[in-house]
Amino acid sequence: MFEGIRNLFRKAGAKIGMNGSLIDVTDDNRVNMPISEYKRIAKDFRFYRNDYDSITEHVGKNIHRRKRHTVNMTKTAARRLASIVFNQKAKVSFSDEAVNDYIDEVFTDNDFYNQFETNLEKGIVAGGFAMRPYVDNGKIRIAWIRADQFYPLRSNTNNIPECAIVSKTQQIENHTVIYYSLLEFHQWDEQGNYVITNELYRSDNKSVIGYRVPLDRIYKDLQDQTNFGPMYRPLFAYFHTPGANNISLESPLGVGIVDNARGELKDINMINDAMQREIRYGKRRIVVPEQMLKIDEVHEPYFDPEDPTYIGFNGDDLKITDVTSDMRIEQLKSAMDYALRKFEVQIGLSAGTFSYDESGLKTATEVVSDNSMTYQTRSSYLTMVEKAIKELCTSILELANYNGLFKYNVANNDPEFHIYFDDGLFVDKDKQLDEDLKSTAALAMPKKQFLIRNYGLSDDEADEWLQQTYQEQREQMNLNSSLPEETTNPDGDDDVGAD
Repeated sequence: MFEGIRNLFRKAGAKIGMNGSLIDVTDDNRVNMPISEYKRIAKDFRFYRNDYDSITEHVGKNIHRRKRHTVNMTKTAARRLASIVFNQKAKVSFSDEAVNDYIDEVFTDNDFYNQFETNLEKGIVAGGFAMRPYVDNGKIRIAWIRADQFYPLRSNTNNIPECAIVSKTQQIENHTVIYYSLLEFHQWDEQGNYVITNELYRSDNKSVIGYRVPLDRIYKDLQDQTNFGPMYRPLFAYFHTPGANNISLESPLGVGIVDNARGELKDINMINDAMQREIRYGKRRIVVPEQMLKIDEVHEPYFDPEDPTYIGFNGDDLKITDVTSDMRIEQLKSAMDYALRKFEVQIGLSAGTFSYDESGLKTATEVVSDNSMTYQTRSSYLTMVEKAIKELCTSILELANYNGLFKYNVANNDPEFHIYFDDGLFVDKDKQLDEDLKSTAALAMPKKQFLIRNYGLSDDEADEWLQQTYQEQREQMNLNSSLPEETTNPDGDDDVGAD
């Protein structure tokens, strides 16, 4: 029904020339994306919120609706994947010392490493997310853009050069909640200049973008359009989950872990619900004659009156009877284990990541030795993470140069980029350090590579460490050579005079 209303609005708007109003962002002719992609993303985030429809049950002649007992495996899996792929121990560095210091300062100001892991989690759910640097009070800030806020305008097989970013806010006007949507269009004009256009829309319906209004209603200092001139790349970076979009083959957006595992997630919740109800309704029940539960001045209680185990029943020659049914916990546990293993395969994690069997939980170093699917999946994610962060750094340098915050022409001198990912989950660090020390001592590994491999240093940082080490060694040698030599007689007596 709602889709019919939407279509009616579109047709009516076309007839009366309502070019300044939108039902959905995808109605704008600059946006080259079908609305079905954003319906898919909305469903992904419903699973992430653990928001499922109620279920209907027939109890006798009555119809009962209730919420299913669920386990939020979408959140659990996304959180696990995000922490495996990226964490606070990751480190970005550049060969150019000035660039390295500036990017490090920007990342520190924005709590980048924590924020990236948090947003990566949501990106894993829905197929991607974007990062957009902007200037605030003379500082570079990073805006984090969810998949449902990012709309490609045009794209190719390698990247997305143009996009629209949607930011929503609400406020009370005349006792009514009003919804505002800021649409930020990133485009290249015919002369190759990079242009950002801002448009503000107002609506009293949360599901409708609304009609266009002046920017100064909400944003007093925001310009309608900014022309940055020629730029090396767009002022945003999009993280795309690894693999092709098999839901919409022409879409440049990624797919999340929910999209190909909806059936498995529903099965897990169905089994979990059955197990919870089995425990609740499988409690012990004993049928007794109803008069045995009667308590008054004449009848003393036979049983604890607060114990729900005993059920009164009228009948001839009724005896005390245990009517407890056997619980199907083992069968349900096996079914849950099977459903979890299917889910692990669908999202690219090793069997046993969420399930538990006789072999127990895996240790960190077993992950690689088992030729783990988790390790392979992580490697695919790291490729996309490295690409997105490198593009973000380039955009930061472009924006800083344009605003005079940090002068560096990245178009003429793209700095060497390096990112260190902590492999602690997959590598026994103590064992690696011990083996590398032996290799270095045997001259089988260069000292520089030893520092890079075990301490996550860049090439320049490793060179600096080596120079400091050599300097300390020279100083120690000079100190030793300046000390007076001690002399002793054959008897071990320091006194060299005659006895």
